[in-house]
Amino acid sequence: MGDFRLSRRFVITGGSGVLGVAVLNTLTGCSSDPAPPPPAASSAASPAAPAGNAVVGDWQRVNLSFVSVYLLIRGSEIAVVDTGTSSAPPEIEAGLQAAGFGWDAVKHVIVTHRHQDHAGGLAGVAPAAINGTIYTGDGEVAEIAASKPLKGLKDGDEIFGLQIIGTPGHTPGHISIFEPATGVLVTGDALNNTGELTGANPQYTADMTQAAASVKKLAGLDVKAILPGHGEPLTVGAADALRKLAATL
Repeated sequence: MGDFRLSRRFVITGGSGVLGVAVLNTLTGCSSDPAPPPPAASSAASPAAPAGNAVVGDWQRVNLSFVSVYLLIRGSEIAVVDTGTSSAPPEIEAGLQAAGFGWDAVKHVIVTHRHQDHAGGLAGVAPAAINGTIYTGDGEVAEIAASKPLKGLKDGDEIFGLQIIGTPGHTPGHISIFEPATGVLVTGDALNNTGELTGANPQYTADMTQAAASVKKLAGLDVKAILPGHGEPLTVGAADALRKLAATL
């Protein structure tokens, strides 16, 4: 377990800027099995002015301070990548509403790996996403509990215009999600961007040799934006930063 502190901040941001603000309790830190924060009510505010992120494609970030959930919006269909902790579903719902959607628009829920700060929200997300299929990496299926069957994905699979990239190391079956059409890369814990772009956190990573190889694999993609599980989205100079990181490993 890591050291945690309670904070109260929730910001919904996106490819075009900040969408809304609400209040909740979240945990700051990183652990393979963090204690879930107490639930709190939330309400989305009105959209703010665009911030001018230089990224093609419509994505929204549900920022839980400790960890992020991403909404990939294509027309009237949405893929939710990761689910946060068990208290996160109301905040994901607020993010959907701020973007003008409800749970019925969610057709895909993709969990990058088994850790509870990424998979813990499935208890609420799976039944709410009534039209959604739940996916995770082949190597993670047996490790994640959900009220719906989980569909395993392997390296190279494609869904919703998204390419599945096998990125083992942080966990054995960890996956990242890449959209070739826009260059958007959602990395779970394969990459972090808390102050600077880094690979997986060694404290919570099963195999650092595999994790380093996964970073090098990601560096070969035509990346325009990096959306990490922890830290800020990197929307300018993402490819250069990733190549520089890979060269140090």
